This record gives sequence, C-alpha cells and structure tokens, in this order.
Amino acid sequence: GFVDARSRFADRALVFAAMAAASQVKSKAAEVKVTAASDDVDMVEEELPYSLVEKLQDAGINAADLKKLKDAGFNTSQSIVFAMRKDLLSIKGLSDLKVDKIIEAARKSTDAGFVTCSQLVVKQKNRFKLSSGATKLDQMLGGGVDSCSITELFGEFRCGKTQLCHSLAVMAQLPPNMGGANGKVVYIDTEGTFRPERLRQIAESKGVSADAAMDNIIYAR
Repeated sequence: GFVDARSRFADRALVFAAMAAASQVKSKAAEVKVTAASDDVDMVEEELPYSLVEKLQDAGINAADLKKLKDAGFNTSQSIVFAMRKDLLSIKGLSDLKVDKIIEAARKSTDAGFVTCSQLVVKQKNRFKLSSGATKLDQMLGGGVDSCSITELFGEFRCGKTQLCHSLAVMAQLPPNMGGANGKVVYIDTEGTFRPERLRQIAESKGVSADAAMDNIIYAR
C-alpha cells in the first residue's frame, strides 16, 4: 500500500540530498577570499555552512566529551541541535548535566534560527537545479531537482524510482551546461537495487567515460 511505499522509498531521497550536499560542499570549498596584508596574500577559505563540534571547546565543552560525541557520529553542532535528547544521553559518559550544557553550547554556535529576507536571498543564490535527464520531468519539477534540499520519490513498484536515482547519479557529475553540477555522488542503497551496469549504460549514453563516472560514485549498502 501507499504507507508501505513511503517507508520503503523515502530512504532513496537520501541519494538526492547526498548528491546536492556533495556538490554544495565542493562548491563551497572551491570559493576563497583573498586578503592582502602588505606584501603577503592570505588565502582564507569561505566559512562552511556547518559548525564542527571542535568549536564547542570554546564554549567550555572539554575535549574528552567532544571525542565521545564524534565517536557516536555527532560531528557538527547542527547534528547535536537536531538530535533527540535521549540519543545524546545514550552516549556513555555523558550525564544529564553535560548533555544540557552541550545542547546549549551547540544552539548558541549555530545560526539555525530566523534570517532576514536579504540573507535568504544570498543563500538562495548558491542553489541550483540538477537535471533528471528527462526534459518533461525537469519541466514538471520547475527546472530539475533542487539542491540544498531533500527530494522524495513516491510511487508503486517498478514505476522508475530506481532508474531515476541511477540517472541522477550520472547527471550530477556533468557540467552545468549539460544540467549537472560537476560533483561527486554518495549512493546509499537500502534495498539492494543498485546496478553498476545500468550506470555504465547511462554514462555512455551521455557521452562520458563510464569508468570515470563510476569512480565518482561512493556506494554504501
């Protein structure tokens, strides 16, 4: 039924989010600010859209507790802010008091709250549309799949959801003038439906090296 389909296919949306995130991080990492001081030129990397947990040490969180957080998979302040309190309490060595202090410090170190309209416009300038490889579908989506967002595919068995995921895994690597983002892809397969041979066919149909395309895809089952 539809409820079952939502639970089975929602995880595939992670593929799109991962592709958008990979391209976005790559774009951010490539942008630098150049500042000159006398004869020296300092290259300062643009601030990333997330805050690493190491920065919480400035708020009084000790290094040992930060290591526990990282070992548990909490690598950014944002991941702590959006985590459930019980998940943080399940980390061995973190008491109620410590967890409250960590959450407070993480909230203060992030800007996950309100922004002005002008700030929103600046953020939206960094977004782009990723072509699905199908012109009609791109038109229905308003130009393609949005970056910096999660897109969920929902439909009955064998209606093309996996096929679209494979297509996007290749499209994300193409240059912008071909509807891509010059990016790399993380493909999280929750159902065992990933087919490298299909990726090869799609890459060859786009006129790109199939081996190079597959080297740019990181796969996890």
